[in-house]
Amino acid sequence: MKWELDGQTADVELALAGGAAQPAGWFRFYFTDQRWEWSEQVQRMHGYEPGSVTPTTDLVLSHKHPDDRGQVAATIDQIVSTRQAFSTRHRIVDTAGNVRHVVVVGDRLFDDDGDVVGTHGFYIDVTGAPGQANEELVSEKLAEISENRAGIEQAKGMLMLVYGISAGAAFELLKWLSQEANIKLRPLAEQIAEDFRSARLSLGAQPEFDHLLLTAHQRVTQADGS
Repeated sequence: MKWELDGQTADVELALAGGAAQPAGWFRFYFTDQRWEWSEQVQRMHGYEPGSVTPTTDLVLSHKHPDDRGQVAATIDQIVSTRQAFSTRHRIVDTAGNVRHVVVVGDRLFDDDGDVVGTHGFYIDVTGAPGQANEELVSEKLAEISENRAGIEQAKGMLMLVYGISAGAAFELLKWLSQEANIKLRPLAEQIAEDFRSARLSLGAQPEFDHLLLTAHQRVTQADGS
């Protein structure tokens, strides 16, 4: 997903060292015709080669773990009727039969007239807890930019609390959001931490957290005056 920033499509830039594949990708869902769009990463999460499938609601639901399918179907019905931000944690089954644990976060998608026409957001693959080596690697990367550590660590901790994900998954999510919005990691993390802290929301107000997370890049841009 390349978010629109000041009328121009943002180019993706790497946040921190990288180039490695990210366990996250974007989606869009249009209410009127029940049309879905998946990024290449989300297609691969489901076991498809990019461009080889046109997702539909039936296809989306067919990949949900049988024990989670009812919950996800109810969530889809809810966002169509309420048109609010949402998040869910559930399992998907790819074309090879592998079970993946994913967190999906979405916010309202507007048309040019300001009407809500769908939802858009991201999947993040949180399958398996990260090993010790991965945690040490994350710590090393953060130590390399020690002056940035406080804001990033705060944002990580908030994402871990709100979405029930590991430290490694929270860090990867921050990196991915930074890349997709073409905004450096530190100011985006600081904005997310500030938004969550200032909102003083209860954990029951999940849609508010989801909306703040998916719109944080807009406030960083406004603060920079770019």
